[in-house]
Amino acid sequence: MTTGGALRRGATLGFGLGLALLTGGLTTGCGGSGTKDAATGTGAAGSASPSSGATPPEDLCARIVAYWSREVLDDNTYGDYQSMGLSNGQYEILRDVVDAARAERRRNGDKAAEQLIDREARAGCEDWYRTGGPTDGPWQ
Repeated sequence: MTTGGALRRGATLGFGLGLALLTGGLTTGCGGSGTKDAATGTGAAGSASPSSGATPPEDLCARIVAYWSREVLDDNTYGDYQSMGLSNGQYEILRDVVDAARAERRRNGDKAAEQLIDREARAGCEDWYRTGGPTDGPWQ
């Protein structure tokens, strides 16, 4: 029965050590970004704000609308906008882009349709976000 106690103490020690290492690793990983050294007043190596690399919403919109426009153009069918991860407003842009791309493909071929998709998705999303984007209502 005494060996049971020894295992328990070892397990407790192992758990405590693991917790200490995990906590130390997490605080070390979070410590240097954007902080200033109190002694020198200089910024740390990673002083850029975390949001400085954020992609603007109109860029994300243009990417996803262009992606799904190509998928719809190739499959010749529309899916559910929610399964595509689109809002109702983005789906309206997609439908307009695909209609224009189908006509462009008939007139000038696949490459012209691809270029039109990029242009029209970008223009539609920039216009949509310029006028408020998805803030117009819960389904917009």
